Amino acid sequence: MTGVKEKSVIVVGAGNWGKNLIRNFHCLGALYGVAETDPQLREAVAKNYHDIQIYTDFSDALKTDVSAIVLATPAPTHYQLAMSALIAGKDVFVEKPMTLQTNEARKLSEYADQQGRVLMVGHLLLYQPAIAWMRDYLATGKAGQVRHVATQRLKLGKVRREENVWWSFAPHDVSVVLDLLGNPKLKQVKAQGRAILQPKIADFVQVDLSFQTGQSAQITCSWYWPLIERSTVVIAEKQMIVYEEVQQTVTIHNKHIDPNLQHYDEGTEIVEVAASEPLKLECQHFLDCLKSRQKPRSDGANGVAVIEILEEAEKHLHE
Repeated sequence: MTGVKEKSVIVVGAGNWGKNLIRNFHCLGALYGVAETDPQLREAVAKNYHDIQIYTDFSDALKTDVSAIVLATPAPTHYQLAMSALIAGKDVFVEKPMTLQTNEARKLSEYADQQGRVLMVGHLLLYQPAIAWMRDYLATGKAGQVRHVATQRLKLGKVRREENVWWSFAPHDVSVVLDLLGNPKLKQVKAQGRAILQPKIADFVQVDLSFQTGQSAQITCSWYWPLIERSTVVIAEKQMIVYEEVQQTVTIHNKHIDPNLQHYDEGTEIVEVAASEPLKLECQHFLDCLKSRQKPRSDGANGVAVIEILEEAEKHLHE
């Protein structure tokens, strides 16, 4: 396949999240079609979008000359569908989690690289303007070496029967932690969880990560919590940075403790970050990568690193 058609994308899956991807790729003028097995969902798509093709079978979508497949299907299907699309010569965007096993994620990433295909994982928070600003700011070195990142993602949310809150909520935060720390190699994982509502399906999880660079992170998530709490805190050598996702604020705290354990506090500064819809930015980034053939920010390697941490933490939850 040489070149990229203007309408270059088929979205597979038109459910709760798929409909958002359909809307954004359509708005960007890139949506060629939608593949969906559920007749009611197909009917809803046909009602809202009159200028696209609709497929009842995934294999029919693969037979088209459209360059890219976007997967918004249940997580257990991701590996098989993504590999089938890559083998068919398609570029692939796959929603989080990339797969449910590290070895499957690695196979997808390696195959995409070997075939020169674009493989992108839907780690949405990496395209959140506030997170992008934090990443770029930390790269300047003004805050000094980043030592620790802590994230919280808690609310009274939709409880799943087939997966725990760690696999449902944490992929975004794991991807952010890796991004803000500079993608270090994992050294150790400690995890604890509580299954309050259903046996063996954790509703509250806290994971501590140690990396070979000496950096660390803590990720806390729950879907059984009275308040909506979503934050990212960066502890660096010279400054601390706090992103409050609900309020959409980024605050630089000019505070640190020196090697002599002396405390310094030179006040705070609220950063103005342009408001943009992260999903639209993410979809546009995928389209840009289709044209330029560059690796996405959330590429296959990023997906592998995230799944490795998710899977390792899952093992410790059952110790």
